[in-house]
Amino acid sequence: MIDFSTNGLILMGGIFLLAGVLMTKVSSRAGVPSLVLFMIIGMFLGSDVTGLIYFSNAEIAQLVGIVALIFILFEGGLQAKWKHIRPVMGGSLSLATLGVMITTAIVATTAYYILDITWLEAFLLGSIVGSTDAAAVFSVLAGQNVKSKISSTLEAESGTNDPMAMFLTIAFIQLIMMPDASVGSMVGSFVLEMGLGAVFGVVLGYLASWTLNRIKLDASGLYAVLSAGFAIFIYSATAMMHGSGLLAVYLAALVIGTRQLTQSYSIISFHEGVAWLMQIVMFVLLGLLVFPSQLLDWDLMWRGLVLSFVLILIARPIAVFVSTAFFDYSLNEKLFLSWAGLRGAVPIVLATFPMIAGVENSYLFFNIVFFIVLTSALIQGSTIPFMARKLSLNGRPLPKRIHSLELISMDKANAEMLEVELTAKSPFAGQLVQTIGLPKQTLISAIIRSGKLVMPTGTTKLKVGDVLYVLTEKKQVPKVKMVLGEEDINH
Repeated sequence: MIDFSTNGLILMGGIFLLAGVLMTKVSSRAGVPSLVLFMIIGMFLGSDVTGLIYFSNAEIAQLVGIVALIFILFEGGLQAKWKHIRPVMGGSLSLATLGVMITTAIVATTAYYILDITWLEAFLLGSIVGSTDAAAVFSVLAGQNVKSKISSTLEAESGTNDPMAMFLTIAFIQLIMMPDASVGSMVGSFVLEMGLGAVFGVVLGYLASWTLNRIKLDASGLYAVLSAGFAIFIYSATAMMHGSGLLAVYLAALVIGTRQLTQSYSIISFHEGVAWLMQIVMFVLLGLLVFPSQLLDWDLMWRGLVLSFVLILIARPIAVFVSTAFFDYSLNEKLFLSWAGLRGAVPIVLATFPMIAGVENSYLFFNIVFFIVLTSALIQGSTIPFMARKLSLNGRPLPKRIHSLELISMDKANAEMLEVELTAKSPFAGQLVQTIGLPKQTLISAIIRSGKLVMPTGTTKLKVGDVLYVLTEKKQVPKVKMVLGEEDINH
């Protein structure tokens, strides 16, 4: 066992982070989702393998998991582009509600017949694994060359389906523990939760963006800290009012991401790092919570495999085809959506709810869910690029970040630095800088071309793939964007 003194705990925290970051490199090269490796680290350090750490506190795991999901959903919403999300929002919401219910019903029916449990317990298990996971989807799709329509659908679905899975999980726990509970009041409570979550998310999202743009802080790093504070506040304020805090966080981040923000580059970079930190901490902790010796029980393994394959090959495809029946998706797109319904942290976190509530068979459910998540991440997560190629759903090549420049929003100078990548559609590719016709008080201060710095002059010819750093007055930003006509402009 490790030394649980202050220095010992700090040392273990440092080892966790170092191992987690190094595992991301192993993950990308091996083609295995990083969440699997994070969980393996936790299982390796746990009492069943090395015996370094004994951890069995479901309450702490649940708290850490929810906090982690707040930051992961917030970062996902900030990175999402509303113009890509809006056309697929109908299909995504259908998958996030009807799709979760269909998945729950099919998995529950299978669980009832292969596990010695009641119908209510079977539906509880189905509810726990009914939703896709934002952490898994965001991390697996990051950097993958998948069509924007499909990746946006998956991201929006995973960002909005947690409330439905959480509602169903809590509802079936109540029905098990309190058989006389009113189903009608539960449905009304769900409608209220979703409605309050949507309203609080949009309203507080506008409030957060307005505050970030109006407040004058002494240090640029404080803007990122302020945005993190808003993420936590939005979740907790919504939850205290009996709304869906996770839905509110994701919608608020979508709203904030559409606004023109002061220090947006540093805010997004900060949350990207925090989201990775939360993933490492959450999955390692969840790995510690499971006991591998229990997973290696053959009786558990064959039942877990059956449920996992029913979920992957039957429940998810049926849910996708039914939920998207009235939306514009091709056969190949539906097949890919069926395959990419990854399970991750959310089902494991939800599996702690019956443990804390003292539901019979709760530890069996946790082990089954952990087994399902592992198989889903290994089988589906590692084959996402392959399936995208086979189904001809690769999008245009994603631009590689060949140079990193800290963009600053100079409040006192009233200026903004814009980052613009010239695509093949750009009307200025092949033209001279002096012919662009930028507004007054606007200057292309640098060009990054093939990883090298080019100092522009009026006679510099622009090329596809050039990354331009444009310095302009704040009031000129909309006009500059309109002149350049590029889709992805960071500031």
